[in-house]
Amino acid sequence: MNTKYKGLTILFLLLLMSACGSSEATEPEIDFEVEPFEYMNQDEDYLSLEDLEGDYWVANFIFTNCDTVCPPMTANMSRVQEAANEKDLDVRFVSFSVDPQEDDPDTLKDFANNFNADYSNWDFLTGYEQNEIESFAANSFKLLVSKVDGHEQVSHGTSFYIVSPDGVAINSYSGTSVEEMDEIVSDLEGYLK
Repeated sequence: MNTKYKGLTILFLLLLMSACGSSEATEPEIDFEVEPFEYMNQDEDYLSLEDLEGDYWVANFIFTNCDTVCPPMTANMSRVQEAANEKDLDVRFVSFSVDPQEDDPDTLKDFANNFNADYSNWDFLTGYEQNEIESFAANSFKLLVSKVDGHEQVSHGTSFYIVSPDGVAINSYSGTSVEEMDEIVSDLEGYLK
Protein backbone atom coordinates (compact mmCIF):
# COMPACT_ATOMS: atom_id res chain seq x y z
CA MET A 1 0.00 0.00 0.00
CA ASN A 2 1.51 3.35 -0.98
CA THR A 3 1.96 6.23 1.46
CA LYS A 4 -0.95 8.24 0.05
CA TYR A 5 -3.44 5.41 0.68
CA LYS A 6 -1.97 4.67 4.13
CA GLY A 7 -2.51 8.31 5.08
CA LEU A 8 -6.09 8.29 3.80
CA THR A 9 -6.79 5.00 5.62
CA ILE A 10 -5.43 6.39 8.89
CA LEU A 11 -7.42 9.61 8.45
CA PHE A 12 -10.59 7.59 7.74
CA LEU A 13 -10.04 5.43 10.84
CA LEU A 14 -9.43 8.49 13.02
CA LEU A 15 -12.62 10.11 11.76
CA LEU A 16 -14.53 6.89 12.33
CA MET A 17 -13.18 6.58 15.87
CA SER A 18 -14.00 10.19 16.72
CA ALA A 19 -17.53 9.74 15.36
CA CYS A 20 -17.94 6.67 17.56
CA GLY A 21 -16.65 8.64 20.53
CA SER A 22 -19.37 11.27 20.20
CA SER A 23 -22.08 8.71 20.90
CA GLU A 24 -20.45 7.68 24.18
CA ALA A 25 -22.25 10.50 25.99
CA THR A 26 -25.44 8.45 25.97
CA GLU A 27 -23.77 5.26 27.22
CA PRO A 28 -24.55 4.58 30.88
CA GLU A 29 -21.71 5.64 33.19
CA ILE A 30 -23.14 4.22 36.40
CA ASP A 31 -25.63 1.53 37.32
CA PHE A 32 -27.39 2.34 40.63
CA GLU A 33 -30.84 0.86 41.17
CA VAL A 34 -33.09 3.41 42.89
CA GLU A 35 -34.94 2.00 45.90
CA PRO A 36 -38.73 2.25 45.91
CA PHE A 37 -39.97 5.41 47.60
CA GLU A 38 -43.13 7.43 48.11
CA TYR A 39 -42.59 10.96 49.41
CA MET A 40 -44.61 14.18 49.66
CA ASN A 41 -43.99 17.03 47.22
CA GLN A 42 -44.36 20.81 47.48
CA ASP A 43 -48.11 20.53 46.84
CA GLU A 44 -48.58 17.84 49.51
CA ASP A 45 -49.14 15.22 46.81
CA TYR A 46 -47.24 11.96 46.93
CA LEU A 47 -44.73 10.91 44.30
CA SER A 48 -43.34 7.40 44.11
CA LEU A 49 -40.73 5.58 42.09
CA GLU A 50 -43.64 3.75 40.47
CA ASP A 51 -45.11 7.11 39.34
CA LEU A 52 -41.85 7.84 37.51
CA GLU A 53 -41.73 4.46 35.77
CA GLY A 54 -41.48 4.88 32.02
CA ASP A 55 -39.90 8.36 32.24
CA TYR A 56 -36.36 9.62 32.27
CA TRP A 57 -35.82 11.87 35.27
CA VAL A 58 -33.08 14.04 36.70
CA ALA A 59 -32.50 13.85 40.46
CA ASN A 60 -30.58 15.93 42.96
CA PHE A 61 -30.41 16.51 46.72
CA ILE A 62 -30.82 19.98 48.24
CA PHE A 63 -32.18 21.81 51.30
CA THR A 64 -33.66 25.27 51.71
CA ASN A 65 -31.43 26.52 54.57
CA CYS A 66 -28.31 25.72 52.54
CA ASP A 67 -26.01 28.72 52.40
CA THR A 68 -23.52 27.34 49.88
CA VAL A 69 -24.21 24.91 47.01
CA CYS A 70 -28.00 24.44 46.97
CA PRO A 71 -29.02 27.79 45.43
CA PRO A 72 -26.64 27.40 42.46
CA MET A 73 -27.60 23.73 42.12
CA THR A 74 -31.29 24.62 42.01
CA ALA A 75 -30.59 27.41 39.50
CA ASN A 76 -28.75 24.84 37.38
CA MET A 77 -31.64 22.36 37.61
CA SER A 78 -33.95 25.18 36.50
CA ARG A 79 -31.68 25.77 33.48
CA VAL A 80 -31.87 22.08 32.57
CA GLN A 81 -35.65 22.07 32.98
CA GLU A 82 -36.04 25.15 30.80
CA ALA A 83 -33.75 23.75 28.07
CA ALA A 84 -35.52 20.36 28.18
CA ASN A 85 -38.92 22.05 27.93
CA GLU A 86 -37.73 24.20 25.00
CA LYS A 87 -36.56 21.04 23.20
CA ASP A 88 -39.85 19.30 24.08
CA LEU A 89 -38.05 16.50 25.93
CA ASP A 90 -40.39 14.36 28.03
CA VAL A 91 -38.36 14.44 31.25
CA ARG A 92 -39.18 14.71 34.96
CA PHE A 93 -37.13 16.45 37.67
CA VAL A 94 -36.94 15.44 41.33
CA SER A 95 -35.20 17.34 44.13
CA PHE A 96 -34.99 15.43 47.41
CA SER A 97 -34.68 17.53 50.57
CA VAL A 98 -31.84 16.39 52.82
CA ASP A 99 -33.31 18.39 55.73
CA PRO A 100 -36.89 17.09 56.01
CA GLN A 101 -37.42 18.43 59.54
CA GLU A 102 -37.07 22.01 58.25
CA ASP A 103 -38.28 21.56 54.67
CA ASP A 104 -42.04 21.11 54.79
CA PRO A 105 -43.99 21.44 51.52
CA ASP A 106 -44.62 25.20 51.93
CA THR A 107 -40.96 25.91 52.67
CA LEU A 108 -39.88 23.88 49.64
CA LYS A 109 -42.38 25.69 47.41
CA ASP A 110 -41.21 29.11 48.61
CA PHE A 111 -37.62 28.08 47.90
CA ALA A 112 -38.45 26.64 44.46
CA ASN A 113 -40.42 29.74 43.46
CA ASN A 114 -37.15 31.70 43.69
CA PHE A 115 -35.87 29.60 40.78
CA ASN A 116 -38.96 29.70 38.56
CA ALA A 117 -39.54 25.98 38.99
CA ASP A 118 -42.19 24.57 36.68
CA TYR A 119 -44.13 22.15 38.89
CA SER A 120 -45.71 20.37 35.94
CA ASN A 121 -42.63 18.11 35.79
CA TRP A 122 -40.48 19.09 38.81
CA ASP A 123 -41.18 17.75 42.30
CA PHE A 124 -39.47 18.87 45.52
CA LEU A 125 -39.77 15.98 47.98
CA THR A 126 -39.92 15.73 51.76
CA GLY A 127 -42.02 13.88 54.36
CA TYR A 128 -39.50 11.37 55.70
CA GLU A 129 -37.11 11.09 58.62
CA GLN A 130 -33.49 12.26 58.46
CA ASN A 131 -32.10 8.73 58.74
CA GLU A 132 -34.41 7.63 55.92
CA ILE A 133 -33.11 10.18 53.39
CA GLU A 134 -29.52 9.46 54.44
CA SER A 135 -30.05 5.75 53.82
CA PHE A 136 -31.99 6.33 50.59
CA ALA A 137 -29.29 8.61 49.14
CA ALA A 138 -26.53 6.16 50.04
CA ASN A 139 -28.31 3.05 48.77
CA SER A 140 -29.85 4.52 45.62
CA PHE A 141 -27.27 7.06 44.47
CA LYS A 142 -24.10 6.18 46.46
CA LEU A 143 -24.35 9.71 47.84
CA LEU A 144 -23.33 10.72 51.36
CA VAL A 145 -25.87 12.80 53.29
CA SER A 146 -25.15 13.67 56.92
CA LYS A 147 -26.75 16.08 59.37
CA VAL A 148 -24.98 16.55 62.67
CA ASP A 149 -27.28 17.18 65.63
CA GLY A 150 -27.30 20.82 66.68
CA HIS A 151 -26.13 22.12 63.29
CA GLU A 152 -28.30 23.83 60.68
CA GLN A 153 -26.23 22.79 57.68
CA VAL A 154 -26.38 19.32 56.12
CA SER A 155 -23.41 17.73 54.38
CA HIS A 156 -24.42 16.23 51.05
CA GLY A 157 -23.09 15.49 47.59
CA THR A 158 -23.77 17.89 44.74
CA SER A 159 -24.27 15.45 41.87
CA PHE A 160 -27.18 15.43 39.45
CA TYR A 161 -28.28 12.03 38.15
CA ILE A 162 -30.15 10.89 35.08
CA VAL A 163 -32.43 8.02 36.05
CA SER A 164 -33.71 5.66 33.36
CA PRO A 165 -37.38 4.73 32.83
CA ASP A 166 -36.79 1.49 34.74
CA GLY A 167 -35.49 3.29 37.85
CA VAL A 168 -31.72 2.98 37.42
CA ALA A 169 -29.38 5.95 37.87
CA ILE A 170 -27.25 5.78 34.71
CA ASN A 171 -25.28 9.05 34.59
CA SER A 172 -23.99 11.58 37.11
CA TYR A 173 -22.86 15.18 36.69
CA SER A 174 -21.50 17.99 38.83
CA GLY A 175 -24.56 19.93 39.96
CA THR A 176 -22.50 23.07 40.51
CA SER A 177 -21.08 23.18 36.96
CA VAL A 178 -23.08 25.28 34.49
CA GLU A 179 -21.20 23.60 31.62
CA GLU A 180 -22.37 20.14 32.68
CA MET A 181 -26.01 21.26 32.46
CA ASP A 182 -25.64 21.36 28.66
CA GLU A 183 -24.22 17.83 28.86
CA ILE A 184 -27.29 16.64 30.75
CA VAL A 185 -29.62 18.07 28.10
CA SER A 186 -27.51 16.59 25.31
CA ASP A 187 -27.46 13.17 26.98
CA LEU A 188 -31.22 13.30 27.55
CA GLU A 189 -31.71 14.07 23.85
CA GLY A 190 -29.60 11.02 23.04
CA TYR A 191 -31.58 8.75 25.35
CA LEU A 192 -34.93 10.02 24.06
CA LYS A 193 -34.14 9.56 20.34
